[in-house]
Amino acid sequence: MKLATVTQLTIDGVVQGNGGASEEDRRNGFERGGWALGKGDHETLEFINETYQRADAFLFGRRTYDLFAASWGTMRAEDAPGRERILRALNDRPKYVASASLTEPKWSGTSVLSGDLAAAVSDLKAEPGGELQVHGSGTLVQWLLEQGLVDEMIFLVIPVIVGQGKRLFPENGLDLALDLVESRVDANGVTTQVWHPAGRPQYAGR
Repeated sequence: MKLATVTQLTIDGVVQGNGGASEEDRRNGFERGGWALGKGDHETLEFINETYQRADAFLFGRRTYDLFAASWGTMRAEDAPGRERILRALNDRPKYVASASLTEPKWSGTSVLSGDLAAAVSDLKAEPGGELQVHGSGTLVQWLLEQGLVDEMIFLVIPVIVGQGKRLFPENGLDLALDLVESRVDANGVTTQVWHPAGRPQYAGR
């Protein structure tokens, strides 16, 4: 399977608190949650629906898994107008969570990866299928990139600068060259970008 990450982020690279101002989103004093709510147009929503439908399995970090399990894992179809395909994909397909502490996940179809994570993810990628998708899970995405396990990155860039919060790419972090595969801007200014990692960047004088 191809490992694809799907990330909503701001112009200044923040990934924290995109969906609301829950207590999970307020860690480290963050107070500007909900910056992605209602920003995409119907074409962006359709793109997100189609993306979820392509997944053969999902991989989560523990924090994102807990948030998804508490919302999507308990939601009914009538509670998710326009997002029914996302709901079905998340509940019907295998889910894997990287965690050293979770032992008895309550969301049906969940398996915990608690040992050699790099080997476990490599084994999942070696299985037949289309896509192993990582939604949110910023810390996990950073680690997967460092391990060279990411095949594709999908960014949904929201036209806002929030000025605080956890960023996907920290200062003095990984450097990575990218190939742009697809890009579009919706009527509300949300930019969808699909990138493939392309090794290390080239620097002047090296």
